[in-house]
Amino acid sequence: MDQMARLRLPVVVLLLSAALFAVSVGAWSARGQIAVKRQGYIPYTDAPIRYLQDELHDPVAELEKKLEAGTVKLSYDERLGYLPAVLKALHIPQDSQTLVFSKTSFQYKKISPEHPRALYFNDDVYVGFVHEGKALEIVSFDPNQGAAFYLLDANKAEHPKFERAELDCTQCHIAPGTRNVPGVLVRSIYPSPTGTLANSTESFVTGQETPIAKRWGGWYVTGSAGSERTMGNSIMPAGYGTANGPHGDPDQSLQPLEQRFLNADYLNPQSDIVAHLVLTHQTQMHNLITLTNYKTRIAFFEHAKKNNGVEGSLTPEERATFEKPAEELVQYLLFANEAPLPGPIAGNNSFARTFASEGLRDSKGRSLRDFDLKTRIFRYPVSYLVYSDQFDQLPQEAKSYVYHRLYEVLSGADQSPAFQKISAADRTAAYQILLATKPHLPEEWRQSAAAAARAERLSRRRAG
Repeated sequence: MDQMARLRLPVVVLLLSAALFAVSVGAWSARGQIAVKRQGYIPYTDAPIRYLQDELHDPVAELEKKLEAGTVKLSYDERLGYLPAVLKALHIPQDSQTLVFSKTSFQYKKISPEHPRALYFNDDVYVGFVHEGKALEIVSFDPNQGAAFYLLDANKAEHPKFERAELDCTQCHIAPGTRNVPGVLVRSIYPSPTGTLANSTESFVTGQETPIAKRWGGWYVTGSAGSERTMGNSIMPAGYGTANGPHGDPDQSLQPLEQRFLNADYLNPQSDIVAHLVLTHQTQMHNLITLTNYKTRIAFFEHAKKNNGVEGSLTPEERATFEKPAEELVQYLLFANEAPLPGPIAGNNSFARTFASEGLRDSKGRSLRDFDLKTRIFRYPVSYLVYSDQFDQLPQEAKSYVYHRLYEVLSGADQSPAFQKISAADRTAAYQILLATKPHLPEEWRQSAAAAARAERLSRRRAG
């Protein structure tokens, strides 16, 4: 059980926008903008990471530059504020909406089963919207620095501005659940009827390895979860765990909760299960990429510092400090630890089609964004985030390690137990898709592909 659960605080179910933003908001000025305080200790502010000092190039930082230059304007909707315009400007699909009713963010008083918080996302950005809230809450991934946290005042303004939120976001967002780097996580809880954590219960940080039965406590989930019951759409009985209240097995005590929210308050009435699956996968994927990036930069920085600024080859012990998270990244990229789905899983909106339509495809029409939704999330066992700017910006030493390990597994050279559940056919398909769609693959990939092509031509000539 984590510290938040033990203290019975309002639990941040998805720490993508933040109970973390709570004290970051210093004041609301007369023109409606947010004054963000910078005070206290924030990890990774020193070299080599310089989390606060280095210029950011995440999607929200780039959008803010366009707003300041006047080349982009955000229109204001009288019902939903800046939400539709922000989603459009950041290329976030509206059908990515997931709804979480557990208490969360500095606006937790406005969040309940009657008014869940809506979350929208794409490969790089997460946007949180609270009914009648004071601000949009945004996490945007910088290619080099990982998660950056922003607020956008919900009040109509002549010049709306994204304000970077710092101290209190990072106090929750640099934690074991984010692998101790600036990141994001999905949490599942046993919610009380008001959305707080029920007494005498625990919460779970969830990823692709989490069994479906332990996911989505405190969330609305629409669509079909197959044969398995999840913790979604459920609450604990009133007073559970108190002196005079009911007790017993929390899983057996969960009670069905009908959707009570007003559809007019949101962009759509859905909280699609396929969007939930993708969200759960990619949050920890982001964290592992950031962790590998940070550990590599720190290893080389510390090596140079010990050697009076002289660069050189790292010792095996020094390399292990970043190769260990890089290996974990490889396993996550390949879904080696994915919990089986109790399929078939079926969404009830257009999210699955929208998501798959963005995929790069090989000559056979295959894409890493194609879904399976029977026994696993995706048809091919490599994460689509291999195409992300964040992955491409990994330090060269770490990226070389990851590419080499991917090659070993997908070519069949690595048959170790960690990857045994990946079939030979799936390895070959994923390998071929990457060769056709991923630029700048290492030389060993290209040489192998050339050798395979020569062998195939020779085989055809002999057969003919």
